[in-house]
Amino acid sequence: MFENIEFANPKLLWLLLLVPLLVLWYILRHKKQEAAVSFSDLKGMAKLPKTWKAYLRHLLFALKMAALALLIVALARPQSSSTNSTSNIEGIDIVMAMDVSGSMLARDLKPDRLTAAKNVASDFVKGRPGDRMGLVIFSGETFTQVPLTTDHGVMLNMLGEMKNGLIDDGTAIGDGLATAVSRLKDSEAISKVVILLTDGLNNAGSVDPYTAAEMAKIFGVRVYTIGVGTYGTAPYPVQTPFGTQIQQVKVEIDEKLLTQMANMTGGKYFRANNNKKLDEVYQEIDKLERSKIEVTEFRRLHEEFYPLVAWALALLLLEFLLRKTIFRTLTD
Repeated sequence: MFENIEFANPKLLWLLLLVPLLVLWYILRHKKQEAAVSFSDLKGMAKLPKTWKAYLRHLLFALKMAALALLIVALARPQSSSTNSTSNIEGIDIVMAMDVSGSMLARDLKPDRLTAAKNVASDFVKGRPGDRMGLVIFSGETFTQVPLTTDHGVMLNMLGEMKNGLIDDGTAIGDGLATAVSRLKDSEAISKVVILLTDGLNNAGSVDPYTAAEMAKIFGVRVYTIGVGTYGTAPYPVQTPFGTQIQQVKVEIDEKLLTQMANMTGGKYFRANNNKKLDEVYQEIDKLERSKIEVTEFRRLHEEFYPLVAWALALLLLEFLLRKTIFRTLTD
């Protein structure tokens, strides 16, 4: 109940010291007002029973003190907040451009290239909590799945849902890189990075890969290209009238293109014929200079003094009713 509670007027809480002072005053005053009667012998008085009113005669004062304490706390205006304030985080801006074409279903990586790429990319996101991340997918077309964000939960969810068949088939490497660069061009981060992962030849799209790389260079975006696939041939599932058949398909990755694209932007090309090879990408990115990114979150305050006032009024009403009924005296 009292978690994340702060007070708008905390100095007023010093008034709570009045409560023990008033209790002390009440005790001293009560002792002075006790009647004194002289008897030659008090043995007969000792056996007289005390009524329940005698035990509860201080209840009225206790109710007043409780109400006073609640009103003082209410005057201090307790408040709760639902969000945090503005903060700076250290990191770089990274957009992952992932190939989701049909050839990514080849099974030279286990269980297949696309699933292996998704798993490694997810681990990469989890390992860099200070970076802003974005996700672009491409095959014959390109699509931004996640704009730059610090919400890595969204990134992980979108990576998990990424699959072949979301957009037309093909391999539009130039379009994929151009879309990723467009997400980074207005970033103020010192280090802006695209990690482009593909397993084929550029055979679709409207933007030439070299033109996209030149765009990245102009906007200061460093591009790391990854060619995914083994050497020679790879097992690929083919749908036939007799069900899914595994056929050996030639692996064709334009390593010359991917190397030149990376070199033009100050990045590096990697050939990943297994999942462990992707660790080289992480090691290279970790060397990049980090920048500060300001993250602003709205902070909403909620007043919490209303229940305290309601309880205080209820206690005062109870005290008034008891004083006028059960504890009524001749002077009332």
